[in-house]
Amino acid sequence: MPAEVVVSGVGPVAAALATAAALQAGSYDLAVSAGIAGAYPGSGLGPGALAVSSDLIQADLGTQDGATWLGLEDLGLSVRPDAAHFGHFAAWKGAADLAQRAGAAFGPMLTLSTVTASATEAVTWETRFPGALTEGMEGAGVAHAALLAGVPALELRGVSNAVGPRDRASWRIGEALAATRRGLEVMLGVGKQ
Repeated sequence: MPAEVVVSGVGPVAAALATAAALQAGSYDLAVSAGIAGAYPGSGLGPGALAVSSDLIQADLGTQDGATWLGLEDLGLSVRPDAAHFGHFAAWKGAADLAQRAGAAFGPMLTLSTVTASATEAVTWETRFPGALTEGMEGAGVAHAALLAGVPALELRGVSNAVGPRDRASWRIGEALAATRRGLEVMLGVGKQ
């Protein structure tokens, strides 16, 4: 599978804009958000693990109404101007097979504009989105641009740390990048005869 790498910058807006520009400039079968992420405690994933998305979710779009969280669907708002869509993007149909071949965890992956930095917040996101594996800052931005272009999307991330209190000494960025590379190599068929 031929590939082109586009570096977007940090966050869902930068990712969406870079993805939209790339998809307008060429013809693609798949848009992939690849990088590193924090893993939610309930996922059981540690540094160096690989995760592949079943869904890419823009988790922080909504409002807090007292103690109640209201997502876009609750508010009657949509990320698309022409159809009801609430920031929950289904991943590419080949994602489960890729996860199996790459030895990766498979499940929902959250996109947030602000990194979660407390154990309480981590539990809140896991409760709000059961089964969430990881937290990153770009996946749903890529998926949103891909949806508007009619191209499937996928998120693939190596785990660098646990979501929760910031402990930079425990981050394993090298291990996370190695896992991401391994997943991309499986996806692209690198080294296969």
